[in-house]
Amino acid sequence: MPLYEYRCNACQRRVTLLRGFSDSRTSRCPECESEDLVRLVSLVSVVRSEESRLESLADPSSLAGLDEDDPRSIARWMRTMSQETGEDLGPEFDEMVGRLEAGEDPEEIERSLGDLGDQGLDDYDL
Repeated sequence: MPLYEYRCNACQRRVTLLRGFSDSRTSRCPECESEDLVRLVSLVSVVRSEESRLESLADPSSLAGLDEDDPRSIARWMRTMSQETGEDLGPEFDEMVGRLEAGEDPEEIERSLGDLGDQGLDDYDL
């Protein structure tokens, strides 16, 4: 059954209601019982396959707007890539991206993090 979002004109709350496709009942606000609801356009979630996500990462347009001289631009790109892969890259990644977002020099971050980026593949269980 689909979820529908409404704004209640009486109490100004945003409410989500579970409704069947053929449900003809009048909707009521669960907070104030008002029937004065306005239907809102809801966000849609799309489930993508891993192959589709990886293809989008390989698309050269994913680099559009990337300025390699701007730490904030690099951080935005890194966050986007991390979200696309769906991997939790750990607290070191979050620290590094946070520092880039603050405008810190990437070379200074690399020096301060030491050997974190120097681990070989032999150091990981693959």
